[in-house]
Amino acid sequence: MNIQAFRDKLKKKAGTKAGMILIHNGIVRDHAKDNKPCTSLDIEVNFEILNQIMEETRKLPGVVAAEVEIRSGHLKKGDDVMLLGIAGDFRHNVISALSYCLDRIKEEVTNKKEYP
Repeated sequence: MNIQAFRDKLKKKAGTKAGMILIHNGIVRDHAKDNKPCTSLDIEVNFEILNQIMEETRKLPGVVAAEVEIRSGHLKKGDDVMLLGIAGDFRHNVISALSYCLDRIKEEVTNKKEYP
């Protein structure tokens, strides 16, 4: 994953309509939510649902472009998991859209198994 190339692609798609771009970069951390050590994880991705969520996100108020790159399989701590970018007209629309989209991806699209 190349965050600069991802940003450039998003900015090009948005054109001059965007006043803000917000990018989430999900990374495998060294601990689980319960604070236990984590050395790696397996990620399963439902790409069909992901595509639906991205299409819905692109229709939200003020959104002019929305893109995602997400990895599946076995990843080690420090690896990039996801780049999610939203370009939009104004800050409140972009922040709301990113939060909406990210929450849905985490709840409906990805399934993780963590390893100590």
